[in-house]
Formats: sequence, C-alpha cells, structure tokens
Amino acid sequence: MTIPNSIAITPELVASHGLKPDEYQRILDLIGREPTFTELGIFSAMWNEHCSYKSSKRWLRTLPTKGPRVIQGPGENAGVVDIDDGDCVVFKMESHNHPSYIEPYQGAATGVGGILRDVFTMGARPIAAMNALRFGAPDHPKTKHLVSGVVAGVGGYGNSFGVPTVGGEVEFDARYNGNILVNAFAAGLAKSDAIFLSEAKGVGLPVVYLGAKTGRDGVGGATMASAEFDESIEEKRPTVQVGDPFTEKCLLEACLELMATGAVIAIQDMGAAGLTCSAVEMGAKGDLGIELDLDKVPVREERMSAYEMMLSESQERMLMVLQPEKEEQAKAIFVKWGLDFAIVGKTTDDLRFRILHQGEEVANLPIKELGDQAPEYDRPWVASTPREPLPASKVPAPSDYNETLLKLVGSPNQSSRRWVWEQYDTLIQGNSLQRPGGDAGVVRIEHHHSKALAFSSDVTPRYVEADPYEGGKQAVAECWRNLVATGAEPLAATDNLNFGNPEKPEIMGQLVGAIKGIGEACEALSFPIVSGNVSLYNETNGVAILPTPTIAGVGLLPDWQKMAKVGSANEGDVLIMIGVDGSHLGSSIYLRDILDSLDGPPPEVDLDAERRHGTFVRSLIQAGQVTACHDISSGGLALALAEMAMASGKGMTVSLSEQKGPLHALLFGEDQARYVLAVKADLANFVQATAEGAAVPFRKLGKVGGDTLKIDDVVSVSVADLMIAHESWFPNFMA
Repeated sequence: MTIPNSIAITPELVASHGLKPDEYQRILDLIGREPTFTELGIFSAMWNEHCSYKSSKRWLRTLPTKGPRVIQGPGENAGVVDIDDGDCVVFKMESHNHPSYIEPYQGAATGVGGILRDVFTMGARPIAAMNALRFGAPDHPKTKHLVSGVVAGVGGYGNSFGVPTVGGEVEFDARYNGNILVNAFAAGLAKSDAIFLSEAKGVGLPVVYLGAKTGRDGVGGATMASAEFDESIEEKRPTVQVGDPFTEKCLLEACLELMATGAVIAIQDMGAAGLTCSAVEMGAKGDLGIELDLDKVPVREERMSAYEMMLSESQERMLMVLQPEKEEQAKAIFVKWGLDFAIVGKTTDDLRFRILHQGEEVANLPIKELGDQAPEYDRPWVASTPREPLPASKVPAPSDYNETLLKLVGSPNQSSRRWVWEQYDTLIQGNSLQRPGGDAGVVRIEHHHSKALAFSSDVTPRYVEADPYEGGKQAVAECWRNLVATGAEPLAATDNLNFGNPEKPEIMGQLVGAIKGIGEACEALSFPIVSGNVSLYNETNGVAILPTPTIAGVGLLPDWQKMAKVGSANEGDVLIMIGVDGSHLGSSIYLRDILDSLDGPPPEVDLDAERRHGTFVRSLIQAGQVTACHDISSGGLALALAEMAMASGKGMTVSLSEQKGPLHALLFGEDQARYVLAVKADLANFVQATAEGAAVPFRKLGKVGGDTLKIDDVVSVSVADLMIAHESWFPNFMA
C-alpha cells in the first residue's frame, strides 16, 4: 500500500510521530506552512531523542573530549585516537536496546552491523568488537529467550563479517525485565592521514547511494527507539531492521578500495533514520543543500512511498559525495563487489533539503535547521537522595565463608560467561592475545612487531542508582583499571548512556549526576570521551531500567610480550595487593547476593589514588616485573583471588594477618583503586620497596601454589570446586 503525500496532518498523527504540540508549532514557525506527510516523517526522525540528543546535549557538552592523542572527538561517526607510527584507532559504542527486546536476533545483529559501519565509514578496518548486554531476572519468562536470541544475533553477524569479539559484559537484574540493553562496540585501525569525514564539500557534486537495496524494514526505528514501551510492543516488530553480514563484508571491502582511489569527498553510513539523517548531516556540516531524486534509489519492494524510503532503516547502506571525474571508477568497484551504486542526487548552494519523487517535490526544508534547530531541553532534574552510611560492623558476617565464596562465584552475575563468548569468534583475524574472561581483551597490531590495543567495557548500575555521581566516576575508573591491569596505557573512551524517561526529574537527575561523575573521572585520568550514544526512555509501563552509563575504553600496549593476564600466575609467585584494605560493604554484591539487601552508598572513588596506583601498576607490568594482575571490583578481594586461582588453575595460600577492620569487609569490601599482583619470589621485596617509595599502599598476601584457595583459617576451597560452581550456572540456566 502506498501512503499519499497529501495525507491530512492531524494532532493524532503528529503525536504518533513522537512530536509534542509545542514541537509541531516550532515546525510550523520554521517552515511557515503545514508540512507534507514526508516532511513530518523527516522532522520526526531528526528531532527524536535518538538523533537529536535534545534532553542530553546540554550536559554532554561538559564532558572532556580533547587530548594530545585525540584526532577526532564526538560529532562524527566514530572517535579517532593517535597510536603513533602514523596509525590511529577508530572506535565507538552504540545501543540497540529497543529493537533487541522486540526481535532479539535481528535487533542485536543489526546493532553489531551498525557499529561496524560507523567504524569503516571513517576509513578504518574493524579489528575488534565488544558488547555489553543486560537482561531481566533469570526467572522471568522472557529472559532465556532474549539471551538466546541476542547472543545468537551478536555472534551470527560478527562471526560472519569476520571481526573478533574480544570482551564485554552480561548482567541480569529484574529492572531490565521489560527493557533489555544491547550496547555494541567496535574498533578499527586506519592511517592518521587517511580519515574520512561526513562533511560534504563543493556544489553540484554527485550524491551517491551505495550498498544494499532499500526496503520497508526499520521504517520509524529511530522514533520507536525514543519512546517508552507498553503492551503494544509486539506491534513494533516491523520497525526492527534485518541484517546481512555478508553484504556488509562486501561493503567494507568496496568502501576501503574506493577510499584508496581519492574519489571520496564525504561519506556517511545510513543508520538511524536512514537516508534522511545521512543526507541532512552531510549537507548541514558542509553548509550545503542536498537534492535527492527518490526514483533513482535502488529498492527491493514495489510501490514504496517517499515517506517509507526516507525513513527506512534497511541495513548495509552508505551515502557518499564523490569527485565527478571518478564516478566510473567508483561504480566499477561497487559492481565488482556485487553492490548497488546509484547517483541519487547532488549538492546545492541553497541550504535546502529537497526531495523529488515521481515528478513531485515532496519535501523542501531548511537543511541546517533540521539538525541545528532541533529542540534542546534543559529538563528539570533533582539530585538522588544520598544513602545513609553503612559501617561494616553493622553488616552481618557469613557463618560459612567457603559456602559464601562458592555462592558468589556461581551466582547469575559473577559466574563464568564462557557459554556466551564461546558462541562468538574470538580469534578470527589471528591477532587476539587475550580472549574474553579477563580484565580486557587485547589485540596485536598486525603490521607492528610489538604494539597491541586493549579494550574493556564497564559500569556498575547498582552503584549508579545508589549515587549517580560516584557511580559515574566508578564506571570510568573501573574501565581505566581494567586496561591498566594488562599493562596498557589508557588512551580514550566512548560512552553509552542508558537511562529511563528524562521527562521525570529523578531520572534526569540520574543522567546529570552520572555525566558529572564521568566528566570528572575522565578529566582526572586523562581519559577523554571521543564518541558515544545516549539511549533514553528505557522504561516499560513506567518502570525504568537501572541507570546504566556504560564506558568502553581503549589502551595501548607498547610491548605485548610483557602483557599481564588474570590467569598467568606461576607456582611460587608472591601475591601482593596494591591499595587499601577492604572496608566498604554498602551496595556490594555480598550485601545483594548473600544478604538480599540493596542498602548503603557505593564506595567512594578517590581519583588521585586511582591515578597513582594505576600508574604504579602499569610501570611494573611494562618493566616485565609482574606475571599476573587482576583489578579488584565486584566481590572484593576474595572474588579477585578466586578468579585468579581459577584462571591460572593454581591454588593460593593467603594470610591477612594484622587486619584492622572486620574480616568479611576485608574479603568482600568493594573499595576502589585496588589490584592483586603476582610477582616472582625474587622480585617481591623490590616491588614492595618501590611501592613504599611511591607512597602506594600495599599488602603482601601470600603465595601461589597447590590446588586449594586458602585464606587464613576461614577459607579453604579447592580450585576444582570453585571452577565447578563458576562454570556451571550459565549452561544450567540455558539448558
């Protein structure tokens, strides 16, 4: 069925496009007339939360985005960071939450496809992917189906495209029952002097459509992603895109081949809002108008309306502005790769966005205002109420430490994720040095003898809910620590800010608090945000998700042969803790999973200590003085030791003599800025003396050896029993 462009614009139609009455009035004032149906669709696409960041723009501007290594910060398809020798790393993280809840396989698959396009649009060849997934309670009737579909979708696309999945997160919480989170990350390598941007330059140049044909899948996807869910969720299935990784692989090769010819002036992938967003962004950035003739767009369905073609989110498509004299050469490349190549328009000097369809002009809009004049809100917000302090002495100690440790390592949120990552190709391209399951994924740089890149993704939503500011700081600090724990120098980060409805002041307060914490931590740790994504309205029937500002970071290892792993400890190594003794049990997993309580504030993040301790640990690893390293996070020291023992397949004998605080706080406290190191016995005294000289607190813990994790006379669990508990939860759940 074709939808006529002359359809009547009613208040109901405006509301169904996610536009509020005052926003529609703004459109009328801007264009001086009633919009056509196609124009209404274009405004709806450009002015929704997903594309315009209208609730978050004001706060995002406060984030640190510059640094000596930053080549390109936010505002392009992905961020670009210098890694020396004329090379750079290009990376970004994006959400595909709503589509993945509606249709888990295709929602997750096209999330991976979209983030890979963001990277190779810049001229980079993708070398690594990660994903941060959050699902509802394990006993919720939909959870298993969603886990199965999302994991299959991530693997199905990434594996076929040929990029290794090197890390990520999977968490369960009842607060995601009605709205799961799928955050996809990709990184690629490029030459620093060969980065491609989306800014169109030059008048009268061809605007070229590349890749797959346009269909009706994904029409209105960006608008759907900017709304809350309710019972009508199943009706939204047609707004989910369908992906084809093999076409995307051909598109990658064709684009990189075309870029090498010097024909490309500007390039933009067609992601959210498809042809509309890509064309408007290219023109507006270059102070140019764009004219499109939709009769020339390759389609795979009959009788598509202008509205459908402009808002389709069919996958594996690009828009380019080309040097006219290289048109034939460009076309030959795309034909060779079996892809569509069509000149669908031209750049103009009148700053108008004009769309022709079947001889009729169906849209004629001011191009700059479509993007720049999108509403920007300073939404009212209230700070979250601080929680009462929770001294460790008020938290009951476990009656059986062995049972508690086994329960924690085998819990839904702390158990092994092997069931998930074994479905991903983690080794394709042959450069993976650390597979998922450690602190960070590590990939060597192919044409360089010693350099490698480390990747990690982190956030602790229970902390963010308890105190958005401290939780935001902690997400950055933990990501930074995970990179440091491999020996990498953290370079820069990308954020994926997942929150509920920003029109509620308490939710807006969570977003504001988290951004303030993220900004302060990034500043203190010289870890700028170079790209990112905001995903709001993650609510179902008024119940918001846990605030989840995911931070993904990239670090540089100068010599990967000195890299540390969680599980590379050797028999006889001495274990040393860097940082203070554990004392903080508020908002801890000991409290949540053992005592069924969510009380207390999160641990405070001392950014000076983070930087000092991390710099010290990194210098030891880069000097080749550390055999294994693990940061201490959820579950405290006890869980960090158990994870190291399991990863290395070796026991440990630990003594916490002269402890000052309660033993359960020492073992399960989640104080920040801490690491466990394993060092050769003959280096242990030297490392401790160096720490003392650098004013870095430390504690000698004990030795690696045997087949049992022993901590004083309170813990004695065989590594085999730890492994059984750790490895069995996920397969049992999915069975």
